[in-house]
Amino acid sequence: MGSIIEKYIKAPMEAAPLAVFRIFFGFMMLFSIIRFWANGWIDKLYIQPKFFFSYYGFEWIKPLGDLTYLLFIVCGVSAFFVALGYRYKTAIVIFFLSFTYIELMDKTTYLNHYYFISILSFLMIFLPANTYFSVDAWRNRTKAFQYIPAWSVNSIKLLLGIVYFYAGLAKLNSDWLLKAMPLKIWLPSKFDIPYIGGLLGQEWVQYAFSWSGALYDLAIPFLLLVKRTRPYAFLLVIIFHVLTRVLFPIGMFPYIMIVSALIFFDADVHQRILNGVAKIFKIDVGRFKNNMAFKYRSPLRRKFVLGLISIFFIIQLTFPFRYLLYPGELFWTEEGYRFSWRVMLMEKTGYAQFKIVNGDTGRWFYVNNSDFLTPFQEKQMAFQPDFILEYAHFLKNHFEKDGHKSVEVYVDCKVSLNGRLSTQFIDPKIDLTSQKESFLHKNWITPFKDEIKGI
Repeated sequence: MGSIIEKYIKAPMEAAPLAVFRIFFGFMMLFSIIRFWANGWIDKLYIQPKFFFSYYGFEWIKPLGDLTYLLFIVCGVSAFFVALGYRYKTAIVIFFLSFTYIELMDKTTYLNHYYFISILSFLMIFLPANTYFSVDAWRNRTKAFQYIPAWSVNSIKLLLGIVYFYAGLAKLNSDWLLKAMPLKIWLPSKFDIPYIGGLLGQEWVQYAFSWSGALYDLAIPFLLLVKRTRPYAFLLVIIFHVLTRVLFPIGMFPYIMIVSALIFFDADVHQRILNGVAKIFKIDVGRFKNNMAFKYRSPLRRKFVLGLISIFFIIQLTFPFRYLLYPGELFWTEEGYRFSWRVMLMEKTGYAQFKIVNGDTGRWFYVNNSDFLTPFQEKQMAFQPDFILEYAHFLKNHFEKDGHKSVEVYVDCKVSLNGRLSTQFIDPKIDLTSQKESFLHKNWITPFKDEIKGI
């Protein structure tokens, strides 16, 4: 145990890998913000909607109207400063806070890679990522160090390993492996892709994609860790993520994962990358090579940082398994589904018609969801129970303000999961306004009428 702690935590190692990671991370985040703005998504997702779905406990976080644009500017500028290593500690804190605020503004836009960026940027707050090849190190020699503790780099490797391995574990279920679902639904629609489009409708290809995807996620962290297999593993990373980018509209995530995988390479590879950058921008790399090793000014601070990061990883290792605390089928109830690296595992569609009832007179009418929700919001709401509950409470408040009395809200909701026939999802006899959001099981979700075996 002592030798492991010494090798992977305490031992000094070249700071170049962390510097390269910081540069690529910052510029990719900057590009992501610019891309989001250029595509008009700020207006479409955070300005135009009349209603926003909130995360439980974070209901106070909402879009800021036209100031939302300023929030994105702050996020983009801080990402740029992170890449440069300019006032790094302040920049990475601001990036984490602004990006996470953006992520929490509307639950409708939830994506696994948004969550990944948030927790990764939180981790980076505690890493000495500005000690090498940074503006901070250039301006202040006392902040320049050629060597950093091994845990600074290995913590990023561990986080990437968790993301991949847990995504692989999540694929070990009967729908994915034995039915090739939901790829059997998605792939045939990509028939127009050059070269491979004609194959995607064939069942054996769909099963091959399912099984190879699970094997890839489970194996790739270990293949990247081993020096002998690392080059081939990185080639697999490129092929896998380029292919997923071609097949599915998942934005920047494939590129982020490709660039992040570089952290597994030895320091000499990263030094060559930095030398290339230095040559282009005429930077004297020798200025950073001082043979100095980074150390915390006090043992207490070092223990605090390592303790905090240990707690961080305990949470990352255990939090995805919280679904075990809930009864019923996870894919059906989605209780414990988010933030658990379950990436593209299901095709779920729903229909939800809400009925507003006067509890005193029994008079009722149906709601036109498009009066309150965008098409994207309505689509997401129709099969996610916490969305449905929050929307029901919104409708109650809206119609009470409109003068209606004793408002009760019922929903006729039918959902299809991974190609199964559409069935009743929410108990239509339950007044949803009598139910409160919590971490407890939602017993008004109807039982799943099939079985999905696996993790």
